[in-house]
Amino acid sequence: MTRQSQVTRKLNLSTAFNIKNIAAIMSNITIQNFDDDFKNRLQKRADYYGRSLEEEAKEIIRAVLKETPVEPLNLADAIGKRFADLGEFEIPAIPREPLREPPTFKN
Repeated sequence: MTRQSQVTRKLNLSTAFNIKNIAAIMSNITIQNFDDDFKNRLQKRADYYGRSLEEEAKEIIRAVLKETPVEPLNLADAIGKRFADLGEFEIPAIPREPLREPPTFKN
């Protein structure tokens, strides 16, 4: 499909509101400035699994989105889970000396 026909298709979509065209346009994604090293690694991975470059990218995105937790992370819960195997313990209070008087800056 030429660039001109893509533009025309998008313009027709905005005036016609054809659901079929919306699905066709929404299913495409363009990644600009993609590092050549990443592209080569993605191609090698696709070759290994017997998939096309596009299909491998889709599969990686599917896998990541399935693993992503739906609820937002809670920092306190994350810290609690990190140190859960240590058991419950109290951090001892650090003895402190009384604060000194603040300076007055008067002569």
